[in-house]
Amino acid sequence: MQPNVTEYLLITGMSGAGRSTVADALEDSGWYVIDNMPPSLLAEAAAALSKSGLSPSRVALVVGRGGGARIDDVLGSLASLKASGYPVKVLYLDAPDEILVRRFEGTRRRHPISAIDPGMKIQEAIAGERRLLEPVKDIADIVIESGALNVNQLRTRIIESFRSGVGGTVQATVVSFGFKYGVPLDADMVFDCRFLPNPYWVEGLKNLTGMDAPVRDYVLGGSEAQALLARIEDLFNSVLPLYLREGKSYVTVAIGCTGGKHRSVVLAQDMAERIQNPGIHVSIFHRDIDH
Repeated sequence: MQPNVTEYLLITGMSGAGRSTVADALEDSGWYVIDNMPPSLLAEAAAALSKSGLSPSRVALVVGRGGGARIDDVLGSLASLKASGYPVKVLYLDAPDEILVRRFEGTRRRHPISAIDPGMKIQEAIAGERRLLEPVKDIADIVIESGALNVNQLRTRIIESFRSGVGGTVQATVVSFGFKYGVPLDADMVFDCRFLPNPYWVEGLKNLTGMDAPVRDYVLGGSEAQALLARIEDLFNSVLPLYLREGKSYVTVAIGCTGGKHRSVVLAQDMAERIQNPGIHVSIFHRDIDH
């Protein structure tokens, strides 16, 4: 294996959850992307890259786009890659069933699983695929829930989380969100800041966001916000070694307020600054700031 290949990323997940968007975003970020890779050929592809004249530093392998990926092949090839010393991680894309149904109905595309049985309903195909992929999801290094994200938001999340050239042993993503739009299902830690004074009700701040200095000063001016941030930072630093011990190198911290525009944005920005250190690459994603 070429020593300059720092990471292999295996991309899989539910059909309709955004594999094409993720592949495009990674390619635009400097990754070498191999799309629709047969799982049984993963080890051979990695070996071929090692011997070729190509010199990619980060390689993404997209599997299962046709719905025909054998799970035993995926798990076996993944184990083979790791046993051979390849630095491989697994990204699993997911979305709620009702979202996937709407996406397939909106595009009028047939679910890949239904190719086995043309009379199968879309809900049945999704349920079957979910059962099929459960063993892969269980071993994934990072799960991204795309149900609440549009294409541009998913693209931004991927670019920030997997940007080329970042160092560190941990990829930490701090997400701000609004509870009224749902809790991020892929978060490892979720914190509620709705008890803090709400800038929405302050004249001159309602139409601003947490990215604006007046809102930031208002939120961080109180002792309650500072105390919450200190506790989140302490908890993050306490559990991080435990995540590393279990081999988890991607951690998502989500902070929510009512609408995801003011308080959570301010706290997410501040928390990202607090946990910066040479061993952690931190990205920020404000999911609901544009609602």
